[in-house]
Amino acid sequence: MASNSSFSTIGKRPVRHDGVEKVTGRAVYGADLNLPDMLYAKVLRSPYAHARIKNIDFSALKNHPDCIAIVTSDDIPIVQRFKESVIEKNQKPEARQSFSKFTEFDNVHLIHNILAIDKVMYKGHPIAAVAARNQHKAEELLNLIKVEYEVLNSVTSIEAAIRNNATKLTEIELERNIIDKSISPETIEDWANVGGDIYNELGDLQQGISESDYIIEKDFMTETVHQGYIEPQNGTAEWSADGNLKVWCSSQGHFGIRDQLAKALGIPESKITVIPLEIGGGFGGKLKVYLEVIAALLAKKSGMPVKMSMTRSEVFEATGPAPGSFTKIKMGAKADGQITFAQAFFILESGAYFGASVGGAANCIFVPYDIPNVSVEGYETLVNKPPSSAYRAPGSPVVTFAVESVIDELSELIGMEPLDFRIKNVAKEGSRRSTGLVNPKIGAFETMEAVKSHPHYKSVLNTKNSGRGMAFGFWTNGGGPASVVANVLPDGTVSLIEGSVDIGGTRTSVSQQFAEILSIPIESVKPRIADTDGVGYTSNTGGSGVTYKTGIAAIEAANDVKKQMLERASVMWETTLDKVSYEKGWIHLIGSNDKISFSELAEKLNSLGGPVVGSANLNPSVPGGSFAASLVDVEIDPDTGKVSILRFTSFQDAGKAIHPSYVEGQMQGGSVQGIGWALNEYYHMDNEGIMKNNTLLDYRMPISLDLPMIDTEIIEVPNPGHLFGVRGVGEASIVPPMAAIANGIKKAVGKRLTNLPMDSKSILNALRNH
Repeated sequence: MASNSSFSTIGKRPVRHDGVEKVTGRAVYGADLNLPDMLYAKVLRSPYAHARIKNIDFSALKNHPDCIAIVTSDDIPIVQRFKESVIEKNQKPEARQSFSKFTEFDNVHLIHNILAIDKVMYKGHPIAAVAARNQHKAEELLNLIKVEYEVLNSVTSIEAAIRNNATKLTEIELERNIIDKSISPETIEDWANVGGDIYNELGDLQQGISESDYIIEKDFMTETVHQGYIEPQNGTAEWSADGNLKVWCSSQGHFGIRDQLAKALGIPESKITVIPLEIGGGFGGKLKVYLEVIAALLAKKSGMPVKMSMTRSEVFEATGPAPGSFTKIKMGAKADGQITFAQAFFILESGAYFGASVGGAANCIFVPYDIPNVSVEGYETLVNKPPSSAYRAPGSPVVTFAVESVIDELSELIGMEPLDFRIKNVAKEGSRRSTGLVNPKIGAFETMEAVKSHPHYKSVLNTKNSGRGMAFGFWTNGGGPASVVANVLPDGTVSLIEGSVDIGGTRTSVSQQFAEILSIPIESVKPRIADTDGVGYTSNTGGSGVTYKTGIAAIEAANDVKKQMLERASVMWETTLDKVSYEKGWIHLIGSNDKISFSELAEKLNSLGGPVVGSANLNPSVPGGSFAASLVDVEIDPDTGKVSILRFTSFQDAGKAIHPSYVEGQMQGGSVQGIGWALNEYYHMDNEGIMKNNTLLDYRMPISLDLPMIDTEIIEVPNPGHLFGVRGVGEASIVPPMAAIANGIKKAVGKRLTNLPMDSKSILNALRNH
């Protein structure tokens, strides 16, 4: 990591601003919120993965003293208008099922997922909700609702979804652009549930194949996994007498939640205020509305505030996990180790509605390497599971698992060390990706060199039944709109108001960038996350974008403050602006010894023209991708198949580590999640779409006893699109661990595992069949 001596706060490790509040239990999360006369609501969810709703009987709740309000999809305004139009046209009842063709609304799946319309698409799909004086009463009321279902065939896997006679899960005619049949199955045009195609190509694939001395082709499968955040979803809603709505929730983007609420409720964004609460993890899983709209509907009906929260089983069964996948990789190389071509075909499970991370997978696959001839073909398919959501570098981990496994196989076939093979083919500045993008300044080579020079790589692994694996990965990183307002207070501190939800310590990392520009102590910056009325529109906390985009906004707001402070100093000294300068937190009168500190001038602002308020509203577009590597030593118990992680080192190009401790924490967290994804975690679904491991007791995430200390190595290749060189760091670390562990297992047992998770059963099967 580069020296931080030239900075006053960048690269240092100050105490996080929200640390005391969180460790003392004073921070307010969704479950902590209490409002006067508040009701509690619970959701009735489908016990079936695929069924038609024939009838809902609420008769037992009529005049029930505990039942304050009930809602179904019929209470959603857009659904009401749709059904009214059906009645007006005297259409048959079956026409109600064609809501997906009702063109007045452009986000059909949002509504379908909030409350089912005539049909449930996964176990846990919301059907109705009730509000009562307490949570226990609300749960009891659910048992009094009787629903008549017509159970339909469930489609619960990619294999089942693509059969020619598969049950069709959508009424929309799917259009697909089938480009290349050399790797695509011949029957793809007939697949009933497949859509969302994307195709990238570079060079001449057939030429690359003809130039190859060695070619490997393999198939890989991964299962549905959950993000595993500790805090379940929640939402509280209250309407004012003038028809304005307030919503409190723990999300990754309160502006995004406001937008979805406006669409679902059919009211302008100006009538909705979303107040962000502290959030107990998200990892991409808290970008969508689940309870907020239902709480708002119940609050409207009851005239009282309504609070909702999920159980852990509801989180597993009714929020958005990462999709299962199928990936076919075909790659070739010359005898000297030069990769000649790479071809990928992959399908991701969408869940009940389209929206899987096909683009993320296609944009990241093969990026660490300079390959002249590339073909990437990606699709998504509907299955009767919860609609998928983002999960840390969405799409990249599953295709990287496949690519990096084949890279190791190809290097072994050629007879090269896997790391040397990778370095020989590493992507460089100026090389072109399959998406057409020419690489800017990137840190792929530096990341690989850091692995090669690390003591872990140079050490000898002598443990019996052990193996060392490595893998590399890439994530694009994100940007988006961001807003910051900086109010200079009379005591010289600055109230820094920002619109990005803080998940990974970004209050502090954004404040450090602000403080660096003004050369003021980080302790003088008081960050605050504003509600949707308190600051300009800011996009979600996701894509590893906050330290980048909101950091740039803070830099510009600091420059705005600096400019205004110089103006006030010129007034105080009765001179012109060109006669004053700003240096290291002091304003100087040029040509004299007169100077005044930032805090001293702040005290005088009201007599020099009034308060100084800096601001910035922007949408930066050069986030700079991030490369990561995992180096892992594994040991296999030949009697049980248990895989133990002996040593793990995570490498990542951060561009510039604003707060190294937070960067290390992100790298460690992503690595641990990758270990869980590799070895234990998956949705254990039966053929009827019922999840059998929907509690934390049975859904096996790694705990501290499963893990060694995760070592970290930060690489800093500055991003030219940021003043301090920042690249996002929150996601790339989860991309390579699965492949690295698979490569280590291959070294230990001599057998390539191509399906995740690589649990004890899989290992034992590999040992017996080897």
